[in-house]
Amino acid sequence: MTDISLPVLMDQVEQIALQAGEAIMAIYSREFTIEEKEDKSPLTEADKAANSIIVAGLEALPVSIPVLTEEAVEAFNGADGNGRYWLVDPLDGTKEFIKRNGEFTVNIALIERGRPVLGVVYAPALDVTYLGAEGVGAFKIEAKSERQPIEVAVHADATAWRIVGSRSHASQDTLDWLKPLGEYELVPMGSSLKICLVAEGAADLYPRLGPTCLWDTGAAHAVVNAAGGSVETPEGVVLGYANTAETLNPWFVVYGGSRP
Repeated sequence: MTDISLPVLMDQVEQIALQAGEAIMAIYSREFTIEEKEDKSPLTEADKAANSIIVAGLEALPVSIPVLTEEAVEAFNGADGNGRYWLVDPLDGTKEFIKRNGEFTVNIALIERGRPVLGVVYAPALDVTYLGAEGVGAFKIEAKSERQPIEVAVHADATAWRIVGSRSHASQDTLDWLKPLGEYELVPMGSSLKICLVAEGAADLYPRLGPTCLWDTGAAHAVVNAAGGSVETPEGVVLGYANTAETLNPWFVVYGGSRP
């Protein structure tokens, strides 16, 4: 980044995410409408409200960068001349939002030449924020307290692997992938919080052998990278974000400080 520093940008994006989270929680506390998208996934008032706040906030920043958001994919005309764009999921975990279990997030990532270089993940119902940026580090904020540095954990020999999995997207392929690990314990979680659990060292691995989109992973990917982890396909290719014409991710595994 030559026109603005990542630490400054991370502070600004954090505030935008908090504003979006406040709007989400105002709707969460009452009855709300639910629509169905063309792909049969749910869309709520909260998705729309958060999206409007985030897009307006990003467009008001001193640096002008295009925005790719789940709620307006057709409006995205590509990355800028430096290969940069904002990648936004205004409400990741809409199913969890509807279930009212608190495990949903606001995801905002900065992509540069296919890499997630900055990410903010805010879980408003839990009042937890994860942040990370290249060369800056990864952090967790609980209940608006001070930022605490986080890093991935190293798996201890002779102990069970801690595997974070999805509440809403169980996969037989995932269970098959886990079999060679031997002993493991499964920690269920919704939304991009699954990746953040690896980033903070609360889990060792997150295999996702099922469908996700770019905006589901970009922000948390930046956080886990900054915490010392990685996100790769089962074949070992780092998950990339350069091809925005294909919004579906391949299968991937989030690694902490150890590999099976």
